[in-house]
Amino acid sequence: MGVDAPATVGTLLRDVDTPALLVDLDVFESNLKRMATDVSALSIDLRPHAKTHKSADIAKAQIESGAVGVCCQKVSEAEALVEAGISDILITNEVVGTRKIDRLAALSKRAKIVACVDNVANVEALENAAGYSGQTLDLLVEVNVGSSRCGVDPKTAVALAQRISESPHLRFSGLQAYHGSAQHVREFAERREAIASASAVVSDVVNQLQIAGIQCQRVTGAGTGTWQFEATSGVYTELQAGSYIFMDADYARNRHEPIEQPGNFGHSLFVYATVMSTPEPGRVVVDAGLKSMAFDAGMPLVVDDLATQYERPSDEHGNLILSKASMAYELGDKLKLIPGHCDPTVNLHDWYVCVRGDVVEAIWPVTCRGALF
Repeated sequence: MGVDAPATVGTLLRDVDTPALLVDLDVFESNLKRMATDVSALSIDLRPHAKTHKSADIAKAQIESGAVGVCCQKVSEAEALVEAGISDILITNEVVGTRKIDRLAALSKRAKIVACVDNVANVEALENAAGYSGQTLDLLVEVNVGSSRCGVDPKTAVALAQRISESPHLRFSGLQAYHGSAQHVREFAERREAIASASAVVSDVVNQLQIAGIQCQRVTGAGTGTWQFEATSGVYTELQAGSYIFMDADYARNRHEPIEQPGNFGHSLFVYATVMSTPEPGRVVVDAGLKSMAFDAGMPLVVDDLATQYERPSDEHGNLILSKASMAYELGDKLKLIPGHCDPTVNLHDWYVCVRGDVVEAIWPVTCRGALF
């Protein structure tokens, strides 16, 4: 059963039902424009990661602003976005299992789809499915550049690319080289060093591919925490940053060089909550808990009231611990929370309530909500 949105267009912010996923359109549009402008000036492609927002509306806005397409993490995300009209998608993940591979092949008939591999057996399964469906699948070899998640050892990347190139129904389309664990390294210099190391690894793989007579037209990766470094590396051709569109409390903890403008990207995503109980002095309870926000990256921040700490979430409750410097809260008051991690927070909601100032201007569905397979 579908759930109605917590507001309608024209609703005043104070009347939005809670908990709700809010987007501040002024900040959102500023983030969108800033990334598009900066990446364009560097003559590199932008392919934002849609796993952050899971939204066809946002994907379309990114493409209209100059992105070449978007990324997804799962076939089901790509299916939902293709159904909504997105026609150029990179699945930055391995697609394993007969059913998933068959769905990938079917989707590739409807849109430009690229996927990643790091295993010969997976290449063979994809070749069989592509041959059966009578088409050619585009694949990237994923290289482990430091995160030690998926990805082949750089020493074996050329052999895997060669295997793809020899397959009648597969096309080697480049390298996936995402250093996920570098995104939240707090110190600027350490993040830069991590990506310099990754870039050196990728550069060596590209050189070895050239020696083997294999052209590498795409090197894709990067995230919101490091995109400037990949963009200026001379190695990467495409950026996958996604969280820049929203930002979250965890990204706010990254430190930057003094010459950089603070707050390059603003917080545009919030969980809107209501004070539902005032049980004792120094503590109030809000109606947003584990089922409204992700807590893997820490507690949310209370907007405009950093003296107040959010603590002890349960399924539908969160405690605000007040200090002498805290704002005064009464029953029914509403407040904005900046989630610790934007991506999994979005997946808990069906709707974005998009506000400009204090008025709801748009309601966007979370198109790929629950698309995990």
